[in-house]
Amino acid sequence: MAPTGRLLAVAALSYLCLLALLRDSRCAFAQSQLHRRIVHAEENDAAGLMPELPPSGLMPMPDVSPTGSPTPFVPFLAPAPLAPFFNNSTPKLSGKCTLNFTSVDKLMTTTAVDCFTSFAPFLANVICCPQLQATLTILIGQSSKQTGSLALDPTVANYCLSDVQELLLSQGASDNLHSLCSVHLSNVTEGSCPVSTVDAFESVIDSSKLLEACQKIDPVNECCTQTCQNAINEAAQKIATKDGGLTSYTGSPKIDSCRNVVLRWLSSRLDPTSAKQMLRQISNCNVNGVCPLSFPDTSKVAKECGGAIKNSSACCKAMLSYVAHLQKQSFITNLQALNCASFLGAKLQKMNVSTNVYSSCQITLKDFSLQESGCLLPSMPSDASFDRSSGISFTCDLNDNIAAPWPSSIQAPSSSCNKSVNIPERPAATSAQNGVNHKNLKLRLLISLVSLLLI
Repeated sequence: MAPTGRLLAVAALSYLCLLALLRDSRCAFAQSQLHRRIVHAEENDAAGLMPELPPSGLMPMPDVSPTGSPTPFVPFLAPAPLAPFFNNSTPKLSGKCTLNFTSVDKLMTTTAVDCFTSFAPFLANVICCPQLQATLTILIGQSSKQTGSLALDPTVANYCLSDVQELLLSQGASDNLHSLCSVHLSNVTEGSCPVSTVDAFESVIDSSKLLEACQKIDPVNECCTQTCQNAINEAAQKIATKDGGLTSYTGSPKIDSCRNVVLRWLSSRLDPTSAKQMLRQISNCNVNGVCPLSFPDTSKVAKECGGAIKNSSACCKAMLSYVAHLQKQSFITNLQALNCASFLGAKLQKMNVSTNVYSSCQITLKDFSLQESGCLLPSMPSDASFDRSSGISFTCDLNDNIAAPWPSSIQAPSSSCNKSVNIPERPAATSAQNGVNHKNLKLRLLISLVSLLLI
């Protein structure tokens, strides 16, 4: 079939599937399979799963820094009218939550789109859950202007969490966010922190110093300098000892509880938009430091690729089959992909795979991210957006055809903070920003495509 004919076939089948989606979800499966075969005709297809976090620390960064970006791959996507799929029912609120939802109404809408129904599991790690946590923090912070409290009573907290879920659900969000994002009472209560009111907090902390460190975060250097993060941790340590207890170690439940209180106070002193930027940028530092994928057993790859490779075709077949299991887990960022490549490479090296199978089998960074749409997210992901004519969209990093770097046994691990190491097309500000060393694509995904991923 000629390319034009194939595109028309996708559009026609997409239209029919959207009409029949509620009657027959298998139609969405068929359409998405056809769509995938057309737009990924020259790519390695795959299937997938979900894994354990690797050891902390960033992988060795590649030395290459290409002079030009690879040609963007732009998939054809038929119109996706999403209005019929939104749950526009009136939320059933408890009437017992003391939070001021009106003060963050735009933020709630952003969160609902970031966590939109079937997309939520695939955007959870990098967009949905960081945005949901930021929303809860800002909601309590903004409400403290009236209540004077930086934490909710456990009984009220249950009602508030339920109300947040109802409000987000009414705007199209997933109905499983509390489980998906591990939202607990500790996310909104004082936990084990001895300070929970604005007055008590400001009597202990140098609030002007804290605010100065965090009100305007450097989006490029914060993860390395940790100017704001250090100020937050210092404040958390101070209020943790207000009850006369011993100094707690960083990462202890008490320090974590107090850190939440500090973030809520900061969110009360910044407008919601600025507070969101601060919280998301801090979150990005943690998100990009690990690989969120789970890795199944590598024995088959080791068998075909270990030692002196006798059959390169069999080796690459085993390698591509293995990578296929990684490609339906979730969208990941470019820095996460580097960490994933490092983790898998080290795992294979321990099993006597000494040859650079990434190079010989043409494994790229994109191969570690969700492949239905071939998208690798920027290291600083922007929010998803919704348009009634084009659907859900979010920014993708099109530098995803860069070869995955094989870890070197003689090269000491280096992080993205190492200025002597060049990450290909590394963002000079934020990867989601236009014109900053990154070409971006607003990738519009069909609801029918999501149905495929959930089957």
